[in-house]
Amino acid sequence: MAIHFKQVKWKNFLSTGDAFTEINLNTGVSTLVVGANGAGKSTLLDALSFALFGKPHREINKPQLVNSVNAKNCEVEVEFSVGQAEFRVRRGIKPSIFEIWQNSKLVNQESHSLDYQKVLEQNILKLNHKSFHQIVVLGSSSFIPFMQLPTNHRREVIEDLLDINIFTKMNGLLKERVAKLRDQLGITARESELTDRTIGLQNAFISEIKSRNSEQTQRNLDKITQYQTEIDGLMQQNADIQTQIDNNPAHSNGKLAATRDTLLSYQTQIKSNIHRVVKEAKFYNENDSCPTCSQLIAINFKKEKVHKCKEASRELQEGQNRIMDELRRVNDGLNEIQTRVNEINNLQQSIRTNNSSINRLQRLIREIETENSNKQDASLDDAQQKLKELHLLRDKLISNKSGFYEQGAYNQAMAEMLKDAGIKTKIIRQYLPVMNKLINGYLQTLDFFVAFNLDETFEETIKSRHRDDFVYASFSEGEKQRIDLALLFTWRQIARMKNSVSTNLLILDETFDSSMDHDGVENLLTILHTLDDGTSVFIISHKTDALDGKFPRKIEFEKFKNFSQIKQK
Repeated sequence: MAIHFKQVKWKNFLSTGDAFTEINLNTGVSTLVVGANGAGKSTLLDALSFALFGKPHREINKPQLVNSVNAKNCEVEVEFSVGQAEFRVRRGIKPSIFEIWQNSKLVNQESHSLDYQKVLEQNILKLNHKSFHQIVVLGSSSFIPFMQLPTNHRREVIEDLLDINIFTKMNGLLKERVAKLRDQLGITARESELTDRTIGLQNAFISEIKSRNSEQTQRNLDKITQYQTEIDGLMQQNADIQTQIDNNPAHSNGKLAATRDTLLSYQTQIKSNIHRVVKEAKFYNENDSCPTCSQLIAINFKKEKVHKCKEASRELQEGQNRIMDELRRVNDGLNEIQTRVNEINNLQQSIRTNNSSINRLQRLIREIETENSNKQDASLDDAQQKLKELHLLRDKLISNKSGFYEQGAYNQAMAEMLKDAGIKTKIIRQYLPVMNKLINGYLQTLDFFVAFNLDETFEETIKSRHRDDFVYASFSEGEKQRIDLALLFTWRQIARMKNSVSTNLLILDETFDSSMDHDGVENLLTILHTLDDGTSVFIISHKTDALDGKFPRKIEFEKFKNFSQIKQK
């Protein structure tokens, strides 16, 4: 798409005051811009360059762009269209301003200002500062002609004109991808080497676990044997103790206790009977008549009753003595049996103690058996699972390395195509004959008859009519200027042919004021008159008399109260 510049305006920029200076860039004719030295006529170039690229045409520090009198509100705007889209770029200093408007809408400013500038140059203008000055501007101040650029910068300009810098960007991205791939490959190689070492260590660890498990298992089996021997000994002790308990006569304890209870019952009955007999004997001894009926008791009857009571008391007393003797015998038997019972209790406590020890030892045996069957197996299983995972990781790393090497081969093939000697050189070779033909045609129009030829590295070969070899530096300043002009018009023509960065604007800054002779001036005017309709040419010059009347439009700058302004007619 062609860039169609429409207007540029500025204020508080360099020597300009607080009122906007506006210049219509869409005239379609040639305009002579004149003024005394220092009047501000070249400010047009600086303002246009600053608005588009953030830096002036001339070598001026950014703080010096602000008018030193007002010292603030420096602002520059340029309006242009690309295809159907209308753009306005606004920049300012004190305060800082950078805005890009498309069709009256502000373009997203969220990105960093450097990225915002890339949007303007790469997505909208399709021009950088260097290329802009090769096809739009030919100046005598702080301008580096194409032939004075380093070879790599010459190539950048041509790539912009031919719109093949996309391959350079692709090559840059490819280099980043190659560097990233190289880093990934290095990381993968190190990880693969580390994994191999880890696999070796894991194998050794598994062998150690197996050996340790075998030794631990044997130790555990020895403990089990030891504990089982102790259990067997305790169980034998319990059997012997139980035999002692079974043979102990303490089982007769119940019979003796029953006998003692019976004897005590008899003793109680005898005591009761003795008490009854004694009471009856006392009654007959103390009473001569019946207390109830007052009838006299016969003496013989009393004697007989007393005698019977004494006999009964004597018999009861003898029975009680026999019971007491039997109770003593029974109690002695019970005391002896209690001693036996205590012995049995002690023996039974020994059995319980032994059983507790047996239970403890059996629990230890079960724990050891569980450890042998579970813990050691789990440890070995974990180690073997880890080894399996390491093998899977190594296989994945090997696969990744293979993929990286394959991608590296593709990248190498792409690099061959994208390097300077690849696709770009093939495209440039197609355009070089056209470029050289146009350059030589413009040189002849400028009355400079040499055979000028650029090769694919953009090194020049210049032959005179006598076939003498020259280079750009061999010529005078006037002849160099003719070559610069021929290149400028050629680049504009190539841009229009390629439809990449063609523009309606051409600015010649003091080109007519330098070393160009009268014939060169006339020839340059001839070329300017042959430019396409719609091209706006601005010729900045301080040679008012020599060029007056040769252009259909004229702008004159002057200083008024130390501020530059366009002179009002």
